[in-house]
Amino acid sequence: MGFFSFLDPALNFIFGPLLSLPAFWAILIMSFLISLIIVLIYKFATNQNLMKQLKDEIKTLQKQAKELKHEPEKAMAVQKKAMQTNMKYMMQSMKATLLTFIPIIIIFGWLQGHFAFMPILPDQDFTMTLDFEDGAKGNVSVSVPEGIEVIGDKSRTVEDSQVIFGFRGKKGVYDSPPVEFSFDDKEYEKEVIITSGKEYVEPVKRISDDNIESITTSNEKNVVMNLFGWKLGWLGSYIIFALVFSLALRKLMKVY
Repeated sequence: MGFFSFLDPALNFIFGPLLSLPAFWAILIMSFLISLIIVLIYKFATNQNLMKQLKDEIKTLQKQAKELKHEPEKAMAVQKKAMQTNMKYMMQSMKATLLTFIPIIIIFGWLQGHFAFMPILPDQDFTMTLDFEDGAKGNVSVSVPEGIEVIGDKSRTVEDSQVIFGFRGKKGVYDSPPVEFSFDDKEYEKEVIITSGKEYVEPVKRISDDNIESITTSNEKNVVMNLFGWKLGWLGSYIIFALVFSLALRKLMKVY
């Protein structure tokens, strides 16, 4: 979660029960909760009478503009007034938007850290791929912490700007020490979590180096919902769920 990682323990305590659910239901429930919180904040942080008045005025002006389509000058004047009214509406909702922005970013970071990818399971074969700059040549050797074994050779030659190592391991958090690679007298590290729960280290680790571009662990992307062949992750699924919930809750609670 980066800057907000210190909040992980609190978020795990609050949302931890969702981790025991299938990803579909966890994201569905989270989408409802976030939508409900946002709608409630909009309801109580804005002047709803004024918001309704402005929204009705916008609709009236838009209708007038359509009726004046054969009178361009009058239609333009009405559209200008509609834009001014819409700006007032947006300014009124700005306070609620600011109140929800940071909490949503924090929650999104937590969701990204638990539902974006599938975990590496205990005793499951997985790989780490080292992508090199064009023209890189030489051998890469790997050393692993206790609990992880290397499948195949522990030293491999760079081919087509890439080296792939295979691994298998026991349950654990391997960050101290992590998996270590040696190339051209330099050491590179890649952390990995092996678990049956919804935990993982971000699969791609970017390297600021003249030789290596990145090290990637083979965590598969988590498909939360398959919508007529359109495979959606947590964010795409959240957007669809949240849109439906927000529209329904706004109508039910008469939030404008």
